[in-house]
Amino acid sequence: MKNSRVFKLIIPYLRMRLGVIIFLSLFSVIFAMILSLYNLPQEPIAYAAVLYINIGIIFIAMDFSRFLRHHKLLQELKTNIAIELDRLPEPRNLIERDYQDIIGNVHDKCLKIANKAEISHSNMMDYYTLWAHQIKTPIAAMHLVLQAEESEQNSELSMELFKIEQYVELVLQYLRVESMSSDLMLKKYSLDDIVKQAVRKYARMFIRKKIKLNFESLNCEVLTDEKWLVFVIEQILSNALKYTKEGSISIYMDKNAEKTLVIEDTGIGIKEEDLNRIFERGFTGYNGRWDKKSTGLGLYLCRQILGKLSHTISIESQVDKGTKVLIDLSTVELGVE
Repeated sequence: MKNSRVFKLIIPYLRMRLGVIIFLSLFSVIFAMILSLYNLPQEPIAYAAVLYINIGIIFIAMDFSRFLRHHKLLQELKTNIAIELDRLPEPRNLIERDYQDIIGNVHDKCLKIANKAEISHSNMMDYYTLWAHQIKTPIAAMHLVLQAEESEQNSELSMELFKIEQYVELVLQYLRVESMSSDLMLKKYSLDDIVKQAVRKYARMFIRKKIKLNFESLNCEVLTDEKWLVFVIEQILSNALKYTKEGSISIYMDKNAEKTLVIEDTGIGIKEEDLNRIFERGFTGYNGRWDKKSTGLGLYLCRQILGKLSHTISIESQVDKGTKVLIDLSTVELGVE
């Protein structure tokens, strides 16, 4: 395998040294012609030719060896040049030094741009995180005002305020998901308790939309992070309620797979051509056109979060028949109690 790679480099090397090879070949021909014109004995001419060829082979072999070392080092630097620019091989001539100076200048500019972008991104994250936390205060105040007087209008406003609260929570989790690994607390939890937390949060919406909830006892313990898994189930329930005009939402364990939670609705469903893209960030598809307020972030976040928890998610759906979300909660046992 190694020899085959070396053989592949012979042609590029010969092309690089083509000018030198042509010059030496012409020099040899001219030298031989001059010697023949003087009618010198063939033996010293042959001896000189053999000596010339051997010296040429030794020179080419040494030069090719340096070429290989040079090429190997540059190949190694391809993936980590940003942090190991000082490992570039010593320039053998002024042109190589000029190229390395250009690479060094480009490298420095890239570092400055990257640092500037990182600072800008950090400032933006801090601002939106602060905004999301601060906006919770007026939302809580509005909830209290609406609860002070029972009326149909207040009830409707309270439901819309609840949706705003959910969008704020979506923003917060979107900001945190990249660094969620430092926020994980893996333990064994009762899946019933986790699901019931999410169901209680959406209880008023179930009642208001007159959607029936079919909940079977799950009797399952899972190794996970409670906060993040609750968020995922809330997102799936939110989608199910959003796209189900009438009928029911069922929550149960898949009898054909170990530790697979199923959340099934009788909503508008998802088009077959959209199923392969529903976990892409910002993709809304047919449902997004039906619901103009769809962000295309909910399912993207669900897959990202579940991936970091070593869980998986898949969706089966038919238009006008409903959607089935399957969350595989099995993980590698780490001895966590």
